[in-house]
Amino acid sequence: MLILYWCLVAVMLIGIVGAVVPAIPGISLIAIATFVWMLATGFNSGVIAFAVAIVVLGLGILVDFLAGYWGAKQAGASKWGQIGAVVGMVIGILGLLPTVPLGGPLSPVLGIIIGSVLGAAIGEFLYRRDLVAAGKAALGIVVGTLVGNLIQAVLALATMIVFLVTTWPYR
Repeated sequence: MLILYWCLVAVMLIGIVGAVVPAIPGISLIAIATFVWMLATGFNSGVIAFAVAIVVLGLGILVDFLAGYWGAKQAGASKWGQIGAVVGMVIGILGLLPTVPLGGPLSPVLGIIIGSVLGAAIGEFLYRRDLVAAGKAALGIVVGTLVGNLIQAVLALATMIVFLVTTWPYR
């Protein structure tokens, strides 16, 4: 049981890195690790950590959706740029961008980023007919996404700490 515990902690560390690095699963990996621990202990340990991980997973998804929108808004994007960012993100999630032919777990993440950036730039350009404003909106998306990733890393770290506190020493 000791080996499983520390292997799951290692998986959670990878999840914290994944909250920042787009190609690696983040908070979802931590939620899976807490679920595995809960199953391994017969639901005697890790239930609180799993509940926290599920709540944080929901918050992480919300942060993903709002970060690009917030970035565009902070960069002074109009409603067109903000709507473009959301539409581009949805198109990217669905894998409908021809610029993301990679497939696998990387594709939706790149789709979200590329789709949001392109959507904001196109929406802003259609509204203002100003390439500089469109570029500024796209840059705002990138900054918003980076801030969102940092928030997710903090959430992931907090979830791992809850796991350690509530399961140490194998409660």
